[in-house]
Amino acid sequence: MPQTEKIIIGVTVGVAVGIILSCCTFFAVRFCGKREPRSESSRELRTASLPIRANGIDSSLDSSSSFSTIENGPDLQHMPNRSNYRGLKKHTERDLFSSLSAIPRYLYKDIQKATQNFTTVLGQGSFGPVYKAILPTGEVVAVKVLANKSKQGEKEFQTEVVLLSRLHHRNLVNLLGYCVDQQLMLVYEFMSNGSLASLLYGSGPRILNWEERLQIALDVSHGIEYLHDGASPSVVHRDLKSANILLDSLMKAKVADFGLSKEEIFDGRKSGLKGTYGYMDPSYVSTSKFTKQSDVYSFGIILFELITAINPQQGLLEYINLAVIGGGDGRADWDEIVDKRLMGSNTAKEIRLLANIAQRCLHKNPSRRPAIADVTQAISRIGHRHSSREHTVSISENDPSGVFNRIALQQVELSSLASIKERPPPLE
Repeated sequence: MPQTEKIIIGVTVGVAVGIILSCCTFFAVRFCGKREPRSESSRELRTASLPIRANGIDSSLDSSSSFSTIENGPDLQHMPNRSNYRGLKKHTERDLFSSLSAIPRYLYKDIQKATQNFTTVLGQGSFGPVYKAILPTGEVVAVKVLANKSKQGEKEFQTEVVLLSRLHHRNLVNLLGYCVDQQLMLVYEFMSNGSLASLLYGSGPRILNWEERLQIALDVSHGIEYLHDGASPSVVHRDLKSANILLDSLMKAKVADFGLSKEEIFDGRKSGLKGTYGYMDPSYVSTSKFTKQSDVYSFGIILFELITAINPQQGLLEYINLAVIGGGDGRADWDEIVDKRLMGSNTAKEIRLLANIAQRCLHKNPSRRPAIADVTQAISRIGHRHSSREHTVSISENDPSGVFNRIALQQVELSSLASIKERPPPLE
């Protein structure tokens, strides 16, 4: 074969091989370019599906909080895989609780020992069972255990820890600690006389006299007033009821159970209905907007419970409406629905005054309901009246001539006149 033909064949083969290699390289580049965005997109989707909370514990208090995405999530290089995420989430929540509040955290084994393996049940609430416990110091406490490991239960647990870490008042139940080790638990001060509901409706021999009921009303109003006007930002309880009013050994009443509570923020948003049937403000039911005045409505129901000992879930409102209609002359006949165990206690006037206050709290128009501070002042005036009357009776027994009795009555009248000048018109 001539030399020229060999050269031509070699060049042709070289060109063909070059063309083939170029085509292979071109298709390889295009194929890889198409796969890369798809891989990145898949990685983004996997990242977005991981339930990492963007704003930590605060976001978990809001049912509208969303999971983080690639835009605001953690560094992808440190993203946990699904197998160890749950353990990391638990560890992170514990650290958040520890850094957020100064409330002590207890280990599960310590609470198990203090409750003697959860043997003495004090009661059962919406959160779960409540057990009696004795700490190594000898202090008796109450332990609430989250029975249902639902998102709602965890949310209520976190709300209570966060709020009570900053809310402190003599008429709020004191949170002593919590546990996130194996089980979610809250440790409270022990309230030896139980709930107001158990005293009003229970079968025990203990009967609340009028003076005790009046003091309970004043204690509860002080607690609510602190939530509304003393806390910053203000807090609405959202589940005020006699079962959530606890009494200590001295019969001092304290507001409990803040799982549904929230800071009052006027953001225009509506929330799902939360609370207890019989205590919920009708305007809240129709608008889904809960305000301080909704708490005032619930407190009005509690006041009528103290007066009548009728359960709100057993027709209390119907009895109230009948008393309002049956009075005539525009005045309610509260005597018809007063707890018979209070009859003959010579306190009819004070009972009617408190009933009038309670009725104002139940006004169908929330803007016409009194502020809790005004309610507290009005109840305080009834308390002063009661104390003055008791003191007058005591003087009369030792003053047959009635001289000291008349002097005492004049002092009461003078003090009433002074209070009228200093305060707005009384809430009666």
